Amino acid sequence: MSLDHEAIYKAYAGTVVSIDDGAGAFDKDGKSVTLDQSKIDSARTTLNAEAAAIAYQSVREPLYPSLGDFADAMYWNSKGDSTKLEAYYTACEKVKTDNPKPS
Repeated sequence: MSLDHEAIYKAYAGTVVSIDDGAGAFDKDGKSVTLDQSKIDSARTTLNAEAAAIAYQSVREPLYPSLGDFADAMYWNSKGDSTKLEAYYTACEKVKTDNPKPS
């Protein structure tokens, strides 16, 4: 038997402190906690929705130009040449446009 540990901890926050796939879930005193599968399923649905809501971040992150590029662009901007900074902003905007935040 393999239990959904993450969903159980979410569904029974403050109650379940340990889980054993073979023995079940337990409270802080080591007493068995009776699990309600519908409560666990609801917690899993919530966890999946939370993960989907931020999944775009892990897609975007490696696509952004580096902070080193930003620092270089800021340096040149301070010297009166804004072309690198404008290119940096354009690159960032393209990442955001190509990988939109879900609504």
